[in-house]
Amino acid sequence: MSRELARRIAFTIGALLLFRLGTQIPIAGLDVSRLTSLPNFNVRLSLFSLSLIPYLTAAIFVRLLSVVWRGLSSLERSGEGGRRKVARATLGLTLALAAFQAYGIASALISIPELVKNPDGWFVVTATASMVGGVFVLVWLSEQITRYGIGNGLALILSVGMLVSLPRDVAGVVGLVQSGAISGNLVFAHVVFWVVTVAVIVLVEGARRNIRVEFGALNAGARQLPVRAGVLPIKINNAGFLIPVTVAPWIFFLPLAFAGVILGGDHPLVAAAYRHLQLGQPAHLVLVSIAVFVLAFVYTAYVVDPEHTSKSLAQRDGTIPGVAPGEATADYLDRAVSLTTVVGAVYLTALQLIPEVFELYGIGLPYSMIVDGGAALVLVCTALDIKTQVRDVSLTNPGGVRR
Repeated sequence: MSRELARRIAFTIGALLLFRLGTQIPIAGLDVSRLTSLPNFNVRLSLFSLSLIPYLTAAIFVRLLSVVWRGLSSLERSGEGGRRKVARATLGLTLALAAFQAYGIASALISIPELVKNPDGWFVVTATASMVGGVFVLVWLSEQITRYGIGNGLALILSVGMLVSLPRDVAGVVGLVQSGAISGNLVFAHVVFWVVTVAVIVLVEGARRNIRVEFGALNAGARQLPVRAGVLPIKINNAGFLIPVTVAPWIFFLPLAFAGVILGGDHPLVAAAYRHLQLGQPAHLVLVSIAVFVLAFVYTAYVVDPEHTSKSLAQRDGTIPGVAPGEATADYLDRAVSLTTVVGAVYLTALQLIPEVFELYGIGLPYSMIVDGGAALVLVCTALDIKTQVRDVSLTNPGGVRR
């Protein structure tokens, strides 16, 4: 192990330990003796109780806005200055969302008898400030891990937050099997299913469709470099998981929320719609699956913009053999990306359907971490990213030259 790799691993472990320490520090002003009677109190009512959810929500909103607003998309792709402006806008929205959510939690805490030592307005202010500060500490910590550690800091913090509950969930399942509450065969079937699922995720996330590209001769001083060949890799899953799966329910529940405001939450039509759109209901399964499938195409078209890629190739004197530069190249790339995205969209939809199908047929285990395809995807992708970075750092000399 190289010294640089050891330093990065040590930094990452230290940062994650700091994150875990923050989840054990309760919000100031709470009666600690009362907290012990609450489940998961150290996570739910800690300085990091909001986790990275406000930041992720803000980032998703800004990314969606860039999909429909070309000006924001151009700003993001204009260079380092444009990306910094987008990052500042994301942090500003994060502040607003975190403050709103933290204020709601703090206001609710003072209504719980004997939980808050001095249930007044000052507690609400300090608790709100503490939780909002915790969000920004986690954002800063994730950036430090990405810059000085190993792996993507955001994904690592999310993964650690998921993994810490896994031993408790597994122990709970074992206890239920021993008591006869659930079948051991069902648990074995889940183990086999998740082994296969992880294998499929590894296969799909590592798969690429490579399009052959040729770059013209390049003059380097008195020398002329010959025509060079390369590949343009296209991932099967370019849309990721968070945006399609997070946004899909918004398409239905936001209009329902407005209908509830206008017609009233107890209106028969609104109540029936909410009832049929609950997790595990056939209507929810079908509609959300269609939405995830379509959103995978929409977001992939933004991430892998064929016109932008075609222009970038032209600027570097690159061509696809047998395809004319310009519009023909953009059309060729659009067809290639669309066909590849069909597989990726089916893959994302299938992962999203896992808890839905378990709930619909009553074959799930009573712990959401174990039956969540999104969590499995995040964990596997984080592990693959760490593996890639460890290999790259191991093969890089201190001067930054590859071995």
